Parts: sequence; C-alpha cells; structure tokens
Amino acid sequence: MGSPKHTEVSVARQSPQRPDADEPELDETDGTLEEIDEDAERPSAREADRALWDELRIDPVEIALPAGTGFTLRAYRPARELTPTDVAERDQDDPFLARRQAVETDDEDDDEVVILDEELAAEFAEAEAEEAEEADGKSRRRKPTADAADADGDTAADADADATEESDADDAEDEAGDEEVPVFLSHRGKLLLFKTPESLVSFVRSGAPNDMSQLDSWNELSERVEPADIVPLDEDTYELDLVVENLRGGHDTWDSTLLIEAGEVARDIAYALRLPAVLDMLSAGSSLDDLDEALRATANGGIGGFLGRRRLKKIGAQTASLGWRTIVGKISAVVDWRD
Repeated sequence: MGSPKHTEVSVARQSPQRPDADEPELDETDGTLEEIDEDAERPSAREADRALWDELRIDPVEIALPAGTGFTLRAYRPARELTPTDVAERDQDDPFLARRQAVETDDEDDDEVVILDEELAAEFAEAEAEEAEEADGKSRRRKPTADAADADGDTAADADADATEESDADDAEDEAGDEEVPVFLSHRGKLLLFKTPESLVSFVRSGAPNDMSQLDSWNELSERVEPADIVPLDEDTYELDLVVENLRGGHDTWDSTLLIEAGEVARDIAYALRLPAVLDMLSAGSSLDDLDEALRATANGGIGGFLGRRRLKKIGAQTASLGWRTIVGKISAVVDWRD
C-alpha cells in the first residue's frame, strides 16, 4: 500500500500543466502524509523507550494494592550475582506477637485470615518434617556398617559414593547460582513504590541506597532514564487490589489473567523481599498453587481447559479469598510508599 501512494504523489508533483488546480490537492495530500509520518514515528519512539529497558535488562512495574497504585522497578539476574536484601531491621519486631495483636484488634474476617495462616504454616511444617524424616532414613540406609568399613573394596566404594555425592551437590549449587531470580527496587526489606513516574526517576537519580544499585546497569539507568520512560507493559501491570474481591465472587466470575499474574508478582516479591510465609502459601502442592495450575489449564483451553474447570470447582472460594487476603496483607506490610 505504501508504494502506490508515493508514486501518485510523485506524479502529481511532476505535472506542470495544472499547478493552480493541483495546489490544494498537494497541500491536502502533504498534510495527510505528514500526519501519517507522525503516526509512523510513534511506534518507533515507543521502541526507543523499550530499547532502554531491553538494553539494561530492567523493567518498570506498576502494582495496585488496597492502599494505592505505585511504580517500581524489577530485574532478573543469576542468583550468584545478587546480594539479598537485608531484612534485619524490618524483622526486629516479633512477627508472632504482631499477629496476636492483630487478632485482638481486627474484625472477624481478620481472625479467620490469621487462623488460615497458622493452619497453612502447620501444614508446611508437617510436610517439611516428613521430608526431613525421609531424607534421614535415606541417609541411614547409605551409612556403611562396621563390617563393610573393614573391607577395602567397600571402603573404596564408599569413597566413590561420597565423591559422587559431593559432585552432585556442587552441580546442584552451580545450577542454583545460575538460576535467574527477581530483584526489585527495594531497601532493607522494604519494597519502594512511587506514586508518580517523576518521583521514581528522582529517586533513581538521587543515588540513594537501594538493592538494585548492585546491578551493573544501574549507573547507566540513573543517567539516562526520564519520567516518560516509566511506561510498564501490560504484562508488568498487576492489580493485587482486585484479587480478593474477584475470588469472593465465586468460580464463575474468576478472572484467570488477573489471578495468574497476581501469583507471578507475589512469588517474585516474596522471593526478593524474603517473605517465606508467602512463598510457602504459594509453593507447589499448596491450595493456592492448585488454584494457579487449574486457572492456567483453563486459560489454555482444550481438554486441559475442561479438566482445569473441573479442578476449579473443587477449590473453595472462601479459602482462596482468605489465603490471598493474607498474601496481599503481608506484601502491603513491607511496602514503603514514596510520593
């Protein structure tokens, strides 16, 4: 379509026979061409904006919580390259004491949230105990007997087994170190959320201490970023404030995209901000992880979607909403709002 338009304009400009009659058409055509050119430049401008983030491997993120909506930054790097956020100051208060105080002051729903949290904690503790017992049993089975230790062949076999075990442990450690994990714009265990792009950029340029300053691309970002660059992609925009209400509406109203994306960002925040309780609640095998898996199956459609819908009907709406209320509350508690 582009070539014919350019050819027609070129012919009109070359024709000397009717300059007066053609002049308005040229003006109108030129104006149209200018508008098209401007529209064509807008996507390339957006690409230039995204080029900054793609080059530095950092992304702007928008998170909506019950207290408001804010902007922050997130990146993924190999675990070995990151120093975890320091939560010593954040966790000075006894979390169990704070929870008991919440029971005394909050309404009935809040009491249910606490009870649910304690039940989940007990469930995970029991699972961990079973895993530890199983691992201990395997360890005892591997332990050589005194008679076997007296035999040179068995001793050599044990040495080889130990060497293999150490090698496997080293390989596992290397893989864990190479795994990319999330890091947010945070400081001392607090997630920094900014209500405007201007305030976010001002903080980045200020040189204030934060957990992302350890990234090799941080200094360049602080020199180049502008408020106009703080435009999160749709997949980097999360509405945690709508999750609980959506779950309360019942199975027929559940928004798969909303809930799946909420789970993704909650896991990222829980890892980066060191919130083990949230990680446990979303860990494999938990009721909320079952919800996530069923939602993903439903979103994919087909026979898997049919099975996913059947699984969803077995998940209690009240349990899911209470669980997510706990998660949103825990994340909100570690947010440091910046104007």
